[in-house]
Amino acid sequence: MTRAIIAAQADQLAKQARKLQSRDTLIDKLKAQLAVLRRARFGSSSEKMDRAYEQLELALEDIEAAEAEAMAVSGVLASSSTADPAKAKPSRRPLPDHLPRHDVTHQATCACPVCGGSVFIRAGESVSEVLHYVPASFCVVRHVQPRFTCKGCDTQIKAEMPSLPIERGKPGPGLVAHVLIAKYCDHLPLYRQSEIYAREGVDLSRSTMADWIGKASKLLEPVLAKLRDRVFAGHRLHGDDTPVPVLEPGKGKTRTGRFWTYVRDGRPHGDTTPPAVCTFFSPDRKGLHPRQHLATFSGVLHADGYAGFRDLYEPNEPGGPPAILEAACWAHARRKFFDLTTSGKAPIAEEALRRIGELYDIEKAVRGEPPDVRKAARQQSSTPRVEALRSWLDDNLKRLPQKSGTAEAIRYALSRWKSLWRFLDDGSIEIDTDVVEQPLSQPFCGFGGLSLQASTMAA
Repeated sequence: MTRAIIAAQADQLAKQARKLQSRDTLIDKLKAQLAVLRRARFGSSSEKMDRAYEQLELALEDIEAAEAEAMAVSGVLASSSTADPAKAKPSRRPLPDHLPRHDVTHQATCACPVCGGSVFIRAGESVSEVLHYVPASFCVVRHVQPRFTCKGCDTQIKAEMPSLPIERGKPGPGLVAHVLIAKYCDHLPLYRQSEIYAREGVDLSRSTMADWIGKASKLLEPVLAKLRDRVFAGHRLHGDDTPVPVLEPGKGKTRTGRFWTYVRDGRPHGDTTPPAVCTFFSPDRKGLHPRQHLATFSGVLHADGYAGFRDLYEPNEPGGPPAILEAACWAHARRKFFDLTTSGKAPIAEEALRRIGELYDIEKAVRGEPPDVRKAARQQSSTPRVEALRSWLDDNLKRLPQKSGTAEAIRYALSRWKSLWRFLDDGSIEIDTDVVEQPLSQPFCGFGGLSLQASTMAA
């Protein structure tokens, strides 16, 4: 009987191991696909990529949840020697220090379970931390204004009410801010918010909240103007655009609009000025939009190779210097070579990645240092590598078929070489535009906990 039980358990363990291995294989495959989609997210077909990305995320969540459920159901099996140790004991990050702590002290038994004694000596304590969530809730703030009458002249005196975001309206500033964040950061439409609030017994119609948003937008216009001035007052700017699907009411379709994001961030070269982000919307990708946005800006613009930016780098007067200098992005040049390595062996592309990687290693070592320190390190270590890379690319381009993908990647880099070189001569210029990708991924969210951000609707 014992042997039969052991054999049955062994068979069950083997089946469980095969299921887990199959799940792990699928998870690894999905993660690899997600990595490719993340890299392509800001490409020309980013709307389709976003849909595929979301679907793969959902599939991965379901598979991992099913795996956890299977491990929980077979608790004894999960702890057996055949289980993957990494799966059995996952690495857990410590809970954030900034969160408030609430202690719940559990009293031990009053009698010793061995001898029955009731006198104890404290020998320390064990502390286990769990992350808890207290659901958001509504409350009513009563503004009480006492009224007084002057005994001398019977004048009526009443305390002044603080200004509210919606005059003669019901919402306080916290509620208006929450509705705005839920809509623009968490992507919760107003009708869904209305349903959520109804579960709390609060009736807030979609039209009412839409009215709040319109009035709050008017209130925020002065902040937006100040923010724009602050962003474009800097002399080092990161700029990029990303497609966004826009509903066409009544047609049941979407068209592609654009978010134009500009970031002022001097932290990589030791500037203590808090970074700031400004985002504009346009219904298309015409070059006139960045020209309007940057009409008052002068300095260095970190940007990709979008043709709409080219006119910005032309002199305002014949023979004069341009108001805006281009600092091209090494990450975009690198991406061309990286894409070649995903479909098979590409020795030239792999060598290009290695050489560009050395430049990034140098940048990592001097990040946050003053401009003069960064420039000195680049002149000593990066410049010889960039010169060698240029010669190497020229030599390979002569030997490659001109229509090959590798030749196209090389030509992309060489056509922007002057702008790619610019960071070597100025310690306040960055090697790429990756800083602007962060706010692009969340167009209406904060940036590093320090920035200000706004959006403008541009015709």
